[in-house]
Amino acid sequence: MDTALRRAAVVALSELARSSDYRDRADAGHGLAAFAEMQEAVVPLRELVLDPGDTFVTRRTAEALLRRQDRAGLTIVASALAVANSNHSDWIHTATVDVFSVFSDDRDRAVRLCEEMSRDTDDRVAPGARQLHKVLAEIDPVLRPG
Repeated sequence: MDTALRRAAVVALSELARSSDYRDRADAGHGLAAFAEMQEAVVPLRELVLDPGDTFVTRRTAEALLRRQDRAGLTIVASALAVANSNHSDWIHTATVDVFSVFSDDRDRAVRLCEEMSRDTDDRVAPGARQLHKVLAEIDPVLRPG
């Protein structure tokens, strides 16, 4: 893994995230989600999930982070959800339903991660994880193991 190139990609996408065009910001959020485990990507991603200019950016970034189906992505979404206004919360909820409404195994893994994260010492992660857990618990996935 080339750490220098990964950092350069995060820097470039973080600059794109500051664009005045919502499409650039949405693309930046989608791209940055691939680097969510890197500390340099966390703040720009959280800001994109809470984009003040367009909720399309919120939805696209949240969905990309949730599709990772890992602690890094869920943590960023949870920390944003903890401080989100009702409009952003609605779009994060929509992204969560879109990602986790198909396979019960995926939803169940996310529920377990949120249970663990709800004990986090971070003031935003724990309450956001509890909110995300509540959304996930309401989802009835279409496909279950046979």
